[in-house]
Amino acid sequence: MDGCVWWILWYFIPLCLLFHLLCFVFIDADFTLTRANLLGSKPERRLKGLVVWITGASSGIGEELAYQLARCGCRLILSARRQDELNRVKRQCLECSDLQEQSVFVLPLDLLERSSHEEKARAAIEHFGLIDILINNGGRTQRSLCIDTSVDVYQALMELNFLGTVSITKQVLPHMTQRRAGSIVTVSSVVGLAAAPLGTGYAATKHALQGFFNSLRTELTDFPNIHISTVCPGPVVSKIVQNAFTEEVDKPLASAGSQEHKMATSRCVRLMLVGIANNIKEMWIAQQPFLLFYYLWQYTPTLAWCVTNILGRKRVQNFKSGLDADSSYFTKTKTS
Repeated sequence: MDGCVWWILWYFIPLCLLFHLLCFVFIDADFTLTRANLLGSKPERRLKGLVVWITGASSGIGEELAYQLARCGCRLILSARRQDELNRVKRQCLECSDLQEQSVFVLPLDLLERSSHEEKARAAIEHFGLIDILINNGGRTQRSLCIDTSVDVYQALMELNFLGTVSITKQVLPHMTQRRAGSIVTVSSVVGLAAAPLGTGYAATKHALQGFFNSLRTELTDFPNIHISTVCPGPVVSKIVQNAFTEEVDKPLASAGSQEHKMATSRCVRLMLVGIANNIKEMWIAQQPFLLFYYLWQYTPTLAWCVTNILGRKRVQNFKSGLDADSSYFTKTKTS
């Protein structure tokens, strides 16, 4: 018996560790989400017929969420500031799915106009009679150095990314507690867990969202059928960088840079839907070597700081030189 135990310890455990290490090289999500993707509930079955309210639905991850959820048979509430873009997304949803016109509700929404959120939430609930899933996806990013950035930019980021999201959540939460069911999914970021230069304000808002929703989850233990999920994507193809805040609130970004090194939006959203369908509390979604970064920050923060300082210095130098700071974070920047 003792020999069997020693055999397991000596051979089986190292083999398991080696297997996980080899798998880690090829995966693009954390182990829990990867396992759910292989063995868990499929979104097409679990989410069919549910009512999903998506903020930031006019482009990027929000737009792709609308298309994939439509193909899953979900009834949709699409919100963003630009109604013409929302109507375009609605048309695409109807074309790519079997949904009927009345199954997609366009509800223009400005996260900064918090006084309107109660009315908007009431309209969303009244249209279908309920909201099963709220996906908080609206927000803006940042590309500027702290020393050059106006405090007004930090205020604008916090008002939009954090307080706007909290406001919408607070309007929907009583409806879910009354029904004793629902899911609130919030798109955070890798910089909600780690650190990166050129986005001090953006990272602050994402850290705030992580803290808020992790704490909210603990307040809802009496409601086991209300699920709180946060999504932490790494670099994903999106138009969010084109609309990034810079040193001043109204100053546009000179160049959005290359997106060739980023994960396809469709892949990111597919993994998100798997996580939602399986009620995963926190999802890490990124290609390698970015995914490794999450694990370094989680389990070896001292090593993570060493890597961050080296790569961060390079990114800041490239930014100051007018080069593509994003693509140079883990890749060699091409210069003419």
